[in-house]
Amino acid sequence: MPIFSEEWEKEGLLEAAKLMLVSARTAPKSAGIDDLVLAVVYGKEKDEIAAEMEKIARERNARGFVRDGGNLRKSEAVLLVGIKGPKSFGLNCGACGFVTCEAFEKVEKKRGQDFAGPTCLFKGLDLGIALGSAAKTASLLNVDNRIMYRIGAAAKRLKLLPEAHIIMGIPISAAGKSIYFDRPKGTKVDR
Repeated sequence: MPIFSEEWEKEGLLEAAKLMLVSARTAPKSAGIDDLVLAVVYGKEKDEIAAEMEKIARERNARGFVRDGGNLRKSEAVLLVGIKGPKSFGLNCGACGFVTCEAFEKVEKKRGQDFAGPTCLFKGLDLGIALGSAAKTASLLNVDNRIMYRIGAAAKRLKLLPEAHIIMGIPISAAGKSIYFDRPKGTKVDR
């Protein structure tokens, strides 16, 4: 009995998402301290993130959330990559806006529109390196992907990675042409 490509593509994409997660986990981190929070989301839960993105679009009149939510709906899965950002690295570098790490740690961390901060620069760098590692793995596997801020904003509102202060999403797809590039600037926000 033949197995048609659609079945294998779905299975292959979920395996790719798992490998992307491993790449993010094993990415280099400042002082070897792992403050990443990771999850692969697919099926109904993935579509709940897309629905939350559409809700944000209506609240903010932000068409990019509609466009990216549509991309997420067409995706098989999404890798969520989050970081616990309020921990300091201990260098007193000042990049967070405070003179010392001690001052940074004492300040109340506040929730902004999408994420909580301030964040230690080194935790932000760790997040970026993990995202790059995961996207590179997808690329090596010829899996279409794109790092998306808006997915993370919706995932944060849904409390999908509650210990993460910042979350980004990398949706994945296998189509004849990547759904994540050559996209319209945004679509109309339906109220």
